[in-house]
Amino acid sequence: MTSFSLYNPDVLEALAAAGVLLVGGVAAWALLRKKPTDEEIERERRLTLVKIGRIVDGTVVDIADLSPGESDRPEGMKLILYRYEIAGVVYNCSQDVTHMAGFVDIYECRLSFPASIRYDAHNPENSIIVAENWSGLRSTAAIRFGPPEAQGGRTPGVLSRRVNK
Repeated sequence: MTSFSLYNPDVLEALAAAGVLLVGGVAAWALLRKKPTDEEIERERRLTLVKIGRIVDGTVVDIADLSPGESDRPEGMKLILYRYEIAGVVYNCSQDVTHMAGFVDIYECRLSFPASIRYDAHNPENSIIVAENWSGLRSTAAIRFGPPEAQGGRTPGVLSRRVNK
């Protein structure tokens, strides 16, 4: 029986082969793995803030519906602009709700109306006013929970008066 020694050429060859395979496997994983899209990253940020975020009072300041030319995005951009204050610092923020059309209608948002804002306590400028399963918009604002197909034909609140075309 032979002993395990790093001076043995057979052991060195086996270790070198294992090292090459390990580096190749890591490289293949890094190149071939599915990278999250920008929308998936933003959705994860929203869901994280719903879980860990603190709530503070704020105000809906404005809405913006940017055309594809103004936003450099083919679908345009819909924004809710809001303001809140933490420890004497006023934060003016916006949230892109373009991909949340099934959850919020920016044209039904009441401007200068109080809202609840969720923010990261360690990074207060990281905030949201609406997510898929949470809304800081008051009951008179346009919000519905769950995807549109789960609404069962009924839309609570202000959205029940909208005409879907």
